[in-house]
Amino acid sequence: MITSSSNPKVKQVVQWQEKAKERRSAGIFLAEGWKMYEEAPAGEICQVYVSEQALEKALAHPGIGRKLRETGYETVSGEVFRKMSDTQAPQGLLCVVRQPRYSLEDMLRVACPLLVVLENLQDPGNLGTILRTGEGAGVTGIIMTGQTADIFNPKVIRSTMGSIYRVPFVYVEDMAETMGKLHEAHVTAYAAHLEGKREYDTFSFREGTAFLIGNEGQGLSRELASLADTYLKIPMEGQVESLNAAVAASLLLYEAHRNRKGKGLGSNQIR
Repeated sequence: MITSSSNPKVKQVVQWQEKAKERRSAGIFLAEGWKMYEEAPAGEICQVYVSEQALEKALAHPGIGRKLRETGYETVSGEVFRKMSDTQAPQGLLCVVRQPRYSLEDMLRVACPLLVVLENLQDPGNLGTILRTGEGAGVTGIIMTGQTADIFNPKVIRSTMGSIYRVPFVYVEDMAETMGKLHEAHVTAYAAHLEGKREYDTFSFREGTAFLIGNEGQGLSRELASLADTYLKIPMEGQVESLNAAVAASLLLYEAHRNRKGKGLGSNQIR
């Protein structure tokens, strides 16, 4: 059992928790909690740490216990586990998982893609919520600018509630080139915009569809907005000027889901 926070493995986990550069260099991310461990693909798990307090209960759990015996694990003291954890109330189970790799070309290969394009989104909670909501609505991919928050940030991972394992995503540096590829693949790009004339629930979204979502404070840049095929609007009552980025994305995605449901256009996520 690891009992010292000076242990090299403990120090490495703390580095991975705190620094995106370290995670990128190692090609991994950290997933905490029973649910996140249980849903992680066993073949992609590199390391597992269990606190001594959680070990007996974890081994007694049918699914968790069987998986722990399959992946192997190291036991750490409660004090050391709290040092390794990124949460206020650790569940006593943490795993190191290989970062998945996807391509834009794969995303565009599915029938009638349903995509979200995120420009410089900064809030980890928003990003994680969009992945989680996106999975529920049948999204087939998330496209992000290089300045968007790190999708492997521990706060993002927690917010996805497991969707990080299943929703394809890519970071791109040249958004103009990316939008060109979407157009070539017959994907219609929609932007919620002040100049939008039609409300979002008047579109069918049954063709290849991409929703453009901008930065929390600045919205979409003029450059990216100009690359949209269609502007739409989300109606507002009272004195509200705009919605949270994750809320706006959720509205649009579930409207697309509603229209596609029953038309044979359900989830086509890359497997």
